[in-house]
Amino acid sequence: MKVTKREHSCLVIQQASDVLIIDPGSFTTPLGDARGVVAIVITHEHPDHWTPEQLRRILDMNPDARIIGPAGVVAAAEAAAAGEFGITTVAPGDTLEVGAFTLRFFGGTHAEIHRSIPLIDNVGVMVNDELYYAGDSFFIPEGVSVPTLAVPAGAPWLKISEVIDYVDAVKPKRSFPMHEMVLSVAGKTMANQRIQAATEQNGGEFYPIEPGQSLDL
Repeated sequence: MKVTKREHSCLVIQQASDVLIIDPGSFTTPLGDARGVVAIVITHEHPDHWTPEQLRRILDMNPDARIIGPAGVVAAAEAAAAGEFGITTVAPGDTLEVGAFTLRFFGGTHAEIHRSIPLIDNVGVMVNDELYYAGDSFFIPEGVSVPTLAVPAGAPWLKISEVIDYVDAVKPKRSFPMHEMVLSVAGKTMANQRIQAATEQNGGEFYPIEPGQSLDL
């Protein structure tokens, strides 16, 4: 399985000839080269994780691709695009088979940004029992081994101490940074150092991949 990081929240995952895209949002450059896409997973409704324009670009090239997300995404898409997108609703505990991918969903709620901001739906997704991305949360899938963890590095809803605790609790064999467009170069360097230390203290390996770079899992 090949995982290619795109800007901010977006991952492009390839298994054999099938492609899965996770969270193509407003901070991600247009996905004009995405072919062979069987599914698009949207972890939650915030625009840095999906936009109608990104979905249209992908669907223009892959009209049979399934869009998958929690109920909050379905409602947001209905409001933004008046039913243009057919979205398969998922909730924590669900498992879907799409092409070459087994998708298992966890969590349920976005991390708190501030007590004045309502909480929204958010699902984490485990792909082929190999890669876990929790969306905008620190949800840990209980009783499940996480070989590879996509780690949020910067956001209005996190502190670096929480990131360190999260990586230490999950104890992945491999990790790499995500969700970092809100960080300066210096901020990314600092976050990477902390994520690396937390990963390595449990025997794992950290990969500081940049947008456009890939990992073979």
